[in-house]
Amino acid sequence: MIYHLRCVGVLMICSSPQANIPVCCVLGEGTLNLLQKMAKHSAGDDDDVNWNTDDEIDNFQSSPRNVVHMDETVAKFIEMGFSIEMIGRAVEETGGENPEPLMILETLFKISTSSEASSSKSKVIDELIGMGFSEELVIKAIQEHGEENLEEITNALLSYAEAEKMHETENEDINNNYFSDDNDDVNIFLGLSSSDEENELNSFHEDGRLQDLIKMGYPRKEASIALERCGEIASLAEVVDFIFAAQMARQLDEFWAAPDEKEQRRINEPPPRRRKLNTDIASDDELIRLPNPMIGFGVPKEPGLITERPVPIPNIALGPPYFYYENVAMTPKGVWATMSSHLYDIKPEFVDSLYFCAAARKRGYIHNLPIKNRFEIQPTPHYTIQEEFPLTKKWWPAWDKRTKLNCVLTCIASAQLTNKIRKRLEKHERDPAVQKDVVDQCKKWNLVWVGKNKAAPLEPYEMERLLGFPNNHTRGISRKDRYKSLGNSFQVDTVAYHLSVLKPLYPKGINVLSLFTGIGGGEVALHRLQIPMKLVVSVEISEVNRNIFRSFWEQTNQRGDLIEFRDVEELDDHKIEGLMDQYGGFDLVIGGSPCNNLAGANRVSRTGLEGDQSSLFYDYCRILEAVRSKASRMRR
Repeated sequence: MIYHLRCVGVLMICSSPQANIPVCCVLGEGTLNLLQKMAKHSAGDDDDVNWNTDDEIDNFQSSPRNVVHMDETVAKFIEMGFSIEMIGRAVEETGGENPEPLMILETLFKISTSSEASSSKSKVIDELIGMGFSEELVIKAIQEHGEENLEEITNALLSYAEAEKMHETENEDINNNYFSDDNDDVNIFLGLSSSDEENELNSFHEDGRLQDLIKMGYPRKEASIALERCGEIASLAEVVDFIFAAQMARQLDEFWAAPDEKEQRRINEPPPRRRKLNTDIASDDELIRLPNPMIGFGVPKEPGLITERPVPIPNIALGPPYFYYENVAMTPKGVWATMSSHLYDIKPEFVDSLYFCAAARKRGYIHNLPIKNRFEIQPTPHYTIQEEFPLTKKWWPAWDKRTKLNCVLTCIASAQLTNKIRKRLEKHERDPAVQKDVVDQCKKWNLVWVGKNKAAPLEPYEMERLLGFPNNHTRGISRKDRYKSLGNSFQVDTVAYHLSVLKPLYPKGINVLSLFTGIGGGEVALHRLQIPMKLVVSVEISEVNRNIFRSFWEQTNQRGDLIEFRDVEELDDHKIEGLMDQYGGFDLVIGGSPCNNLAGANRVSRTGLEGDQSSLFYDYCRILEAVRSKASRMRR
């Protein structure tokens, strides 16, 4: 096969007379010169030839022998599958006045390998951009994690997207009025939605991926089903593959269906579901409003302490047995009124844990405990960030006025965000606008200063201290699980203040039914109050949390009996009565049902007490009623 090669400026045209296929590519002038010199060298012709590529093609004259030899060299490379553009590039990179064809061939192999890798990388970038991520973030993630670690790249991109989403959400500032020089009773959480306060990791992670899938154009229902089927550990790419496979299966099923079958499907297809309005919601007069300040029946070191409830407990609910129910303070409208109505119409006590430690945690508590003669747990906790973490004082900038942290959540800032903060401060440390933006990020992600211009998220052991747990309470599991478990726990100092009234009532010990135990916040509070636990019947669905609580039980040398159940549904009336007959009843029923469908961060399924998770509140009520009914019969 012989190819005729002609040079026009920087355009090289190579055509095959047999196939009549023109191949064009743009080459640099240096490349042309090298190719031409190589052809001249191969022909052994030393005649002077005008190689001025600015001349018109008709002005170019060379001997037929030159053309033949150059054609043969280039033609061999083309027959091997190399493009004209690649050949030109190889000639340039080989260099020299008279590059050897063998050297050019070696360079062609290198370029070919590199091009394949580049093509593979380009495909990865195109796929990720097609999933809805920006090209800038995709390239950044690939540079940080390498192009082969697709799962790490995807997780990093999700972290970037979540950080951007959180950045767009206004966050609470708990430091404007607390411990300030002013005495104004301004609501320090004014205008904040509960999304600034609450976040359960599973719903946070699941909803974040759901929103990503919706942004990518997938229907909400399909995305939700795919997330449920694939599980929370599945990568976004795996979920997308699942959706695509399901769509293809439906299309194939539809394609092969008979016409009358298709019509029958259309007829039988249920109409689109519309969300029903909740007509049972409490009226404005019945709604329970959050107090300001959120100090319940009083907190230590603050005015307003009372010893008698403004609304007495109904006689039917007077203890013992006592009960203590906890959940997030800021819920959908009417939820707390509903919960109160199911718990003997006892009005909830709303308390923000910033009055007990260095971090906010707004919670509501419905209980029938006495409120007189409460006392703080010992040793008393630290009330400011600098007291809790004294090593931060050295690095804390004067323009960061925070004395309190926001609510401890189940997620933390990424390393990319903290690195970005450091770089910005290194360049613009004295810029007030930069300082303000950095402080906003620190409030949002609960960052503390650990070095010059270096902010970092809380470590799990630091969260344990803020929440009142023993050192290393959650050690031995993954960091992710530690953050998740701690973010969903009680604030021990707050709960202990409420439970302290039980100490004189049960000097010889207490029998506890612990529902939704988590990592044992209630039991840690009783232990720190030095109230012996003769029996704890614990119900907790998470194996990770059960292991943490069991380790606490063993490490603190508890002498009582620990009985564990996995699910509240296992605890029916018959089993409850059997346990009470065996151990003489329960003195305290404590717990807080999941807040997944109540927390403000849940933008998809914040359906209140009718949600799949938060409806477990009714199991708490069912079990409590069974305990109190059995206790009433036992007293007779």
